[in-house]
Amino acid sequence: MAKVLVVDDSSTVRNEVSSYLTAQGIAVDTAVDGVDGLAKIQRDSELKLVLCDVNMPNMDGLTMVEKVKQSGKVISIIMLTTESNPNMKQRGKDAGVKGWIVKPFNGDAAITGIKKMIS
Repeated sequence: MAKVLVVDDSSTVRNEVSSYLTAQGIAVDTAVDGVDGLAKIQRDSELKLVLCDVNMPNMDGLTMVEKVKQSGKVISIIMLTTESNPNMKQRGKDAGVKGWIVKPFNGDAAITGIKKMIS
């Protein structure tokens, strides 16, 4: 199963991030929104890390993170978003978010931290 789940409503972002991580030898799965992401997090016991957008239809990323925390599932989550609002960052931190990457995704800058979180 996957080690990293990329949750983003943009197929371009999902493809870019998952292609980069796959090229680094990391098993990746994707989800189209928070509802899809939450279901995959609950089903996949091999997941080590979630990279998640904030603004998505059906269920936003922060709500998804809060629901993961409420479920008792322990998993590292990094928000990958255009949002830089301090209140949103604090809400994420309160829910257990481990990091906040502002788009666009720079794989070379993020890969060391990602590999640490999944090892």
